[in-house]
Amino acid sequence: MPKIELCSVDLRYFSRQGEVQAIQDVSLAVEAGEFVAVVGPSGCGKSTLLSLISGIISPTSGSIQLDGSPVKGPSRKIGYMLQQDYLFEWRSIIGNVLLAAEIQKRDLGLARKRAQDLLTRYGLGKFIDSLPRELSGGMRQRAALARTLVTEPDVILLDEPFAALDSQTRIALADEVVAELRRENKTVVLVTHDIGEAITMAERVIVMSRRPGRIKSEHRLAYASARGAPQPPLALRSAPEFNTYFQRVWAELDIHVVE
Repeated sequence: MPKIELCSVDLRYFSRQGEVQAIQDVSLAVEAGEFVAVVGPSGCGKSTLLSLISGIISPTSGSIQLDGSPVKGPSRKIGYMLQQDYLFEWRSIIGNVLLAAEIQKRDLGLARKRAQDLLTRYGLGKFIDSLPRELSGGMRQRAALARTLVTEPDVILLDEPFAALDSQTRIALADEVVAELRRENKTVVLVTHDIGEAITMAERVIVMSRRPGRIKSEHRLAYASARGAPQPPLALRSAPEFNTYFQRVWAELDIHVVE
C-alpha cells in the first residue's frame, strides 16, 4: 500500500476572471520512505499539490489517501516546511521549534528533549535560547526543519525550502536535510524550481505541465556511484549521470512558452 496516493485529482476554483482549472487528472503514488521531487513551470500547481496532500485544501474531484485512509484535513502524520521559515521573532529558537507540539497538545517534556536533540544535531545547540534575528538564513532554516520534525510526522512536505538562501548555503543545507530525512526514514515530497536540487535530492522526479497542472512525465534516478550506499546531493552533482538527468528534465519544462 502506498504511503500517499492521489487518484484522478482535479482542483478548480473561481477567480474574478471565472473558473480556473489548477490541477487536472493527477494520479500519483508515493511509497513509504521514498523521496520524490516535483518540478514544473511557475503557476503549474506544484505548491497546490502539497496543499492537497496536507489536507489544507480539498480536491474538486478525485481522491487523496494517506496510509489507505482518505485525507479529510490536516494530519499529525504530515509535517510541512515552507519556503520562508516563519519563525516568530519574539520567541526563542527552542520556543519556535516547540510551537507545533504546543498546538497539537503533545507531551512538552518529551517534545523539548527531542527539540534539544534535533537542534544540537543541526549545530544549533548553543543557540537554543537565542532569538531568530541572531541566526543566519541557513541556521533559521535548520531551526524550521527541527520544528517540522519535532512532532515526528511520517511524511515531510518541502515547498521550496531553500529558495531564499544563497547558492552555497542551499547546496550545503540540501546535504544536511537529505541526510537527516534518510536517518529518520521519512517519506518526502519536495517541490522545487531547481532541477539540480531535484535530481540530486530525490529518488524520483515528477515533471508537471503548465496550468492546468498534469503529470507530464516521471524519472527514476539511478546513479552508478550511489549503488550500495546513498550519496549526498553535492557528491551527485559530480556524477556522470547528473548532466544527462538535468538535460532530460530541462527539455520537458515548458518555460519557453509565454502565456
